[in-house]
Amino acid sequence: MNDRYLTVAEVTDSARQLVSRFPGTARLRRIGTSREGRPLLMLSVGHGPHHALVVAGPHPDERAAAGTALAVAKSAARGDRLSAATDPSLVTWDIVLCLDPDGAALAEAGAHAGRGLGRDFDPVSVPDLGSGSGPGFGPGLGPGSAKTPASLASYYRTAYRPVAAEQPEWAPVAAHPIPETLALLGVIDELRPFVQCSLHSTDVGGSWVQLTRDLPGLAVPFRESAEAVGIPLQRGTYDALYWENPSPAIYVLPPPDSAVRLAAGSQDIARSTWCAPQHHGGVTAIVEVPIWATPMVADTTPEPEAARTLSDLADLVRDGGRQVTAVLGKARGFLPPPETDPLRRVLEWMAAGLYDLVATSWQPLAQQAAAAKTPDDPRHLTRAQVTTLDIVARRQPLRAAGLLLRLLEASDNSAAPALHDELNGLFATWCADFETAVHPRPVPVHAQVAHQTRTAVAAVECALKALGPD
Repeated sequence: MNDRYLTVAEVTDSARQLVSRFPGTARLRRIGTSREGRPLLMLSVGHGPHHALVVAGPHPDERAAAGTALAVAKSAARGDRLSAATDPSLVTWDIVLCLDPDGAALAEAGAHAGRGLGRDFDPVSVPDLGSGSGPGFGPGLGPGSAKTPASLASYYRTAYRPVAAEQPEWAPVAAHPIPETLALLGVIDELRPFVQCSLHSTDVGGSWVQLTRDLPGLAVPFRESAEAVGIPLQRGTYDALYWENPSPAIYVLPPPDSAVRLAAGSQDIARSTWCAPQHHGGVTAIVEVPIWATPMVADTTPEPEAARTLSDLADLVRDGGRQVTAVLGKARGFLPPPETDPLRRVLEWMAAGLYDLVATSWQPLAQQAAAAKTPDDPRHLTRAQVTTLDIVARRQPLRAAGLLLRLLEASDNSAAPALHDELNGLFATWCADFETAVHPRPVPVHAQVAHQTRTAVAAVECALKALGPD
């Protein structure tokens, strides 16, 4: 298998092939139009009374989801019935192929450096999900000899993620719904899915699942799937700093009346599309897989210097942000305006306070760690928790620097080359320091897809069991 990420055009073409091979079972329809006029397409497979909604491409820099979407569709279209979740007479899979095609176009234009499933990818020859011990788990999807993803430097030089107000899942929280958001909310109200799987990736770390309601039974197949492809379970995550943690690397949103919701902005999460299925009794599973893995995110050994380390990390993200913003300040006069340039909008959004927001978000954890008195005090943070925040602190300036380097390379202003060289020196140092700090190992794209696919199928089966007998 060609181990490279699918483009939006490729996933659309593969979906059409699937429909032609399974007429009647698979259908493709347009559910809306993006802000720039691109179609929002949904592939539906099966005719079951229970609808499982899959959202691929919510973030354009998280590209494994395209392969996952097609792997899930292929399994359901075949009607393999290896689990109840893939029985087309019981479950209809409704798969949004790319929720943010505008952002994907910018990400793909970065340098075409992403690798994954290729143009010759056959949607009917995705590896079998198997019939192993857990829901959606089986043989044949372990580590292989596939090509590795690009380097950290090339990733951050080409990655793009829009400002929060332009991210379809989060636009209702940051500002107001955008057309992509409204299309997704319309599908949710129309189909009333009992489960929604939102497919995400993290640059460096491990795998984890965030749930809007607990799904008993998911922990075992999730763990077994990760082990099969050598992906560590991430025992701590910035994305769910204060969520409940009923089992390793599974995080459950606290109830609305919980004071914990006030931490890290979780009090506003009810307005996101993640929570929309709750209005119809459904649950959402956010499935994260890493592009690079590090075993450090699975180390539950107490970190004795956690309070000091978190203070250092706060300084790290602020200092990096200040340095990128200083270069941006010198270039503002000749860069395209943020009103017309999405990369510039991200840079201005980050410069306006995102670095400080990140740095202060883990302050309660630092205070908790500082209060720990004995070696077995439960207030101690683990090395895994500290490592996940280390990754976040290094990620933010690198994201910004990568975007600004792209803008400087595209500029014909005489000041651009010198500013580019200045920033590129920082960028190279930060990438090298990142690799030294966490020792990342590239995860083959097919392994990312296999694990995310099995986890999504397992989540759907667990949600189906929770419905009880019809």
